Amino acid sequence: MKIKFNYNNSLEYLYSTVSLILIFWLLSLIEIFKNFEIQLFLYKLLDDLFTGILIGLLFLPLYAVLKQVKNSLGIMVIRFLFSIIALIQLGLIGYSLTTHINLGADLLGYSWSDMYTTVTASLSLSFLLFLPFIILPIVYLGLNRMLQQYGPKGNAKIVLVVILLFGSLNFLVASNQKPVAQNKLNFLLIDIIRAKNDQAFANEGSMTFKKEFPLEEASENTKDVLAPFFTINKNNPNIVFIIVEGLGSDFTDDGDYKGFTPYLDSLKEKSLYWENFVSNAGRTFGALPSLMGSLPFGENGFMELNPLPKHNSLISFLKSNGYATSYYCGDESTFDRKNTFLEYNGIDKIIDINKFGPGYTKTKANSGGFSWGYPDAEIYRKTLSELKDNKQPRLDIIMTLTNHEPFDFPSKKKYLEKVERILKTKSDFEKNKLKEYKDIFACLLYTDSSIKTFMETYSKRPDYANTIFIITGDHRLIPVPQKDNLSRFHVPFFIYSPLLKKTAKFKSISSHSDVTPSLVSFLTNNYKFNKPEKTTWISKGLDTVREFRNIHNIALMRYKGSISDYIYKDYFYSDGALFKIDENFNLSETDSDITDKVISSFNNFKKLNSYVTKKNKITKIASSYNKPTYEFTAEELSIVKKLTKGLDPDHIFFLARDLAFKKEREKARLLCNYILNDLPNYGDVRTLKGRTLAWDGDYKNAEIELQEVISRTPYYGDSYLAIMDVYWWSGQNKKAIAIGKKALGNQINNPELGYKLAQAYKRMNNFKESNKTIDSLIALNPQNKEYSNFKKSLKK
Repeated sequence: MKIKFNYNNSLEYLYSTVSLILIFWLLSLIEIFKNFEIQLFLYKLLDDLFTGILIGLLFLPLYAVLKQVKNSLGIMVIRFLFSIIALIQLGLIGYSLTTHINLGADLLGYSWSDMYTTVTASLSLSFLLFLPFIILPIVYLGLNRMLQQYGPKGNAKIVLVVILLFGSLNFLVASNQKPVAQNKLNFLLIDIIRAKNDQAFANEGSMTFKKEFPLEEASENTKDVLAPFFTINKNNPNIVFIIVEGLGSDFTDDGDYKGFTPYLDSLKEKSLYWENFVSNAGRTFGALPSLMGSLPFGENGFMELNPLPKHNSLISFLKSNGYATSYYCGDESTFDRKNTFLEYNGIDKIIDINKFGPGYTKTKANSGGFSWGYPDAEIYRKTLSELKDNKQPRLDIIMTLTNHEPFDFPSKKKYLEKVERILKTKSDFEKNKLKEYKDIFACLLYTDSSIKTFMETYSKRPDYANTIFIITGDHRLIPVPQKDNLSRFHVPFFIYSPLLKKTAKFKSISSHSDVTPSLVSFLTNNYKFNKPEKTTWISKGLDTVREFRNIHNIALMRYKGSISDYIYKDYFYSDGALFKIDENFNLSETDSDITDKVISSFNNFKKLNSYVTKKNKITKIASSYNKPTYEFTAEELSIVKKLTKGLDPDHIFFLARDLAFKKEREKARLLCNYILNDLPNYGDVRTLKGRTLAWDGDYKNAEIELQEVISRTPYYGDSYLAIMDVYWWSGQNKKAIAIGKKALGNQINNPELGYKLAQAYKRMNNFKESNKTIDSLIALNPQNKEYSNFKKSLKK
């Protein structure tokens, strides 16, 4: 029997929608309870009401259709969906309270694995964490029940009219609303739509350009502004970049949260120091392409482009001029595809979490078992241990990570005590502002102290006198409230060196994208370097005028997928509003008649950004370090395309592994080679390839691949197990013993490795060492029958 859909039998739907609006209001009250402002709360009530009405209208057709299928089905599904929406709103509010920004289109810019890594780093898993997600649906369903029992029946039409009337008021105040007042779900959807529209606009206008390679310029056009500050030696200088996680200018010099970076504050008097300097991106993904390559963004950040467009960088430039190039970090270099960018540019060495080895201590894992990796002091210590005392000049890039959620690090108690002592010197107003973030300020003290120790240790090296240090933040850390959108990008920038013959402070505005152009110009004009005929930088170089001014047009990518901020002369355009920038980098909103000119310039950048990245028109001639290791026939590429269907490298690896187990090993190796072209340090992939070669009896090439894994990732255990199998099957027992010892020396403490080593000793009739090895395993695993039986076999 069909049910006639009308107002009277859809009252339950109205009450479900009203309950969702009430949940939105409750969550908004909780969100701003600590810093309650009546005007802000009223704005939030209106936007929550408006969002609830839109959701109600959106799902009404679904409800009507399901109700025709079964009377109770429609409302059951709607209540379930609205409960899910309420939980999403709760999660978005939690994100906003943690980061002080609303989650928007950046959601689209990260892979699931990157999002999982970031979330697990920030949260400690516990029952209390999940409790609100259990309670909220119960509250929602309880409100439904109350409205069903006590809500108006005959006069409910009046309630509907009142709701619609007040919801429409949101149109009148929308222009005055800031993102903080917006419903979080509403903001997320609007920001995604905005980002997609921006991308469509840029793509439509970027099909052609007056110049095929619009970034191309004669290298002479970049002025050498650094030479007047330096003593020029005969030998090419070493260059060391220290890119500090979360180091914003708010925390250094005279920033709003000053006092917790004493070493860096002292360094500004001994350096070239830019007070009004910006990162080109609001998260770490933008630091390397901007600092090392003065490169455009693409849609979601340059490193997310796959394949990477042809380009050059400071890394490839220095490498082609005889420099040894290295990158050091304490986490996974695969995060944000950093390794892809570095390897494209021919980096000689990547030291990440997989290459520290024994003697270094990771940051302790949180309750969810996650650790970002090695803390700052350990990264610097590892860097110093890797530096060779030879005459070859070096480029060393160090990226830290401790100054990031969860803000955990060694000797934390000691630094918290320092924070308490510093707070005692502050006014009551400052204490109230700062006390909530003691963990973060302690972390800043640790970060600063680690830099100090590194610099003091480095100063004892013989090559210190010929080294240029560049220190900056990748972006301003997020969990501490920022005064405005520009603050997100405001970072300190130091050039420090014993080669400096004079120091200076600059108020002129520059950005990360200006660094490589100026360094290349400085080096080619003053040292024995091969001068590039053309450059293709997105920016023109550092401004060394001491007075406040801006000669650059600086586009800023707040997060992946969002180019919504722009600096033009002394104006800042953000979220559709124009602000004036003063010499202290403060903003004041303005209705200047220059707005149209700023927007036009910004739109031109977006078109340029889209054109050069989508059409591969950054440069004609890229460095020679990006040649693919493996080349594929058209048939092979067709097979890859059919098998992968847009999968990311991790899922392609899982597919290759499945194919290998199904004995489709040629296809498995084809997929492995496809991944390794982009990610040559992907140990799991190369190990799988080596194993498949061994399974097919090609022991020679299996050994080559597995030795390559060990060379690239010497502390990755599975490669040792795989190569020991190869040596066993090919009768190379001496090599098996040697590689087993090497693994143990690198603290690969895997019982299976010890067992394979004991077997290798036995095959060489070295029963003494075989007994010794198996005895140590049995001591740790006394119940293991396989070990016991092997022990008995040695007595025969």
